[in-house]
Amino acid sequence: MGSGAAGGPGHGAPLCPCPSPPPPPAPRCSRGTRRLSETGAGTRRSEGAAGRGGLRAAASLPHIARGRGEEGGGRRSPCLLVALRPRNVEAERERFFRASFAYDPQFEYAEPVPAAVLDKYGAASDRFVAQAIRIIRTVLEKYGTYESFEVATGGRLLSKCQIWSVIRKYMQKEGCVGEVVVQLTDDLLSQAVMMVEDSRPTLAINLAGARQHWLEGMLRHEIGTHYIRGVNNTRQPWHSSEGRKQYSLKPANPTEEGLASLHSVLFRKQPFLWRAALLYYTIERASRLSFSALFQDLEQYVQDAGVRWEYCVRAKRGQTDTSQPGCFSKDQVYLDGILRILRHRQTIDFPLLAALGKVSYEDVNRLKKFGVLEKARIPHFMQDLERYMKQLDHIVTTNGLNEEELEQLLPD
Repeated sequence: MGSGAAGGPGHGAPLCPCPSPPPPPAPRCSRGTRRLSETGAGTRRSEGAAGRGGLRAAASLPHIARGRGEEGGGRRSPCLLVALRPRNVEAERERFFRASFAYDPQFEYAEPVPAAVLDKYGAASDRFVAQAIRIIRTVLEKYGTYESFEVATGGRLLSKCQIWSVIRKYMQKEGCVGEVVVQLTDDLLSQAVMMVEDSRPTLAINLAGARQHWLEGMLRHEIGTHYIRGVNNTRQPWHSSEGRKQYSLKPANPTEEGLASLHSVLFRKQPFLWRAALLYYTIERASRLSFSALFQDLEQYVQDAGVRWEYCVRAKRGQTDTSQPGCFSKDQVYLDGILRILRHRQTIDFPLLAALGKVSYEDVNRLKKFGVLEKARIPHFMQDLERYMKQLDHIVTTNGLNEEELEQLLPD
């Protein structure tokens, strides 16, 4: 959610690139739409795709390179993570539940899923499965069930009015009011996703995941990490693919998603890495199991059939015949990145990691002499670095990790 664990904008090789916008027209707030600089009551949801509640950008935005699919025409290529949502997912869900879960969905997609994407994300890793299972079981030992954990730590679901209020206050903290369009939707496989709508950076938030104590973490993930690092990246000499090659940069992931996922749980009293752990485990099992067998396997950890369905769809997206073993492994990047950053947290310069843009923690020391650091944006929650570092230590302890184990898992 994600957000993590949530899906976010491209990191290194963007899945959802944010293009350079034209000079913004005078913003016009339609039904379900609000500018963050406005005050007032809640919003109403309009009909159709346009009625998901958007925040119109009120300021010019930094240049962020176009995706190839957007060159030379007005047609916008959909974000890959959105395109991977099966177009018949609701019909197959109904059929799956009618069959008492003894059916393997046959998914259809609006456009063919590129073979290169399936090749890249077609293999799962089991490297951190033991840690993932331990984190999951630690949560269940404390709370009994996932559902109890969600209520106890997430709090109540927020109304749209309350969501807008939290978003507005967060944008003010980061000094980016009016820069990002925000939509509220119930049509996401993830908690939130950064994409492009009408040539503007757009954050879509899943209404079902907007809980009282989790929403600000979601904003730290998407805005405080992905967006701010993206803005800083546009000012660096490695902002283009050619620049990344010139400076021999490592891929931005798993650093990007690992950092964002840590920021999702930062400052929680019980910062369990449940979602990253369960996604990692689910992907590994999906690579060996059919959809229906995976759904049954997850019952040991999640009783809610609707939640299990969503995890299985995420793990099996890109497949058409889900009776076959197979996975879409991108979601393993969250736990992978988390553990790598926690392993090296004492030697990482976190404000510099944010300031240099979309770079790996492994490249920070080498790149700092080349970076454009003047006027770099640093997330507000990194300003008190001592508190920030204590929170990372708290995450390690809460999730049953320790220094010796991390060093053995990830030796220098």
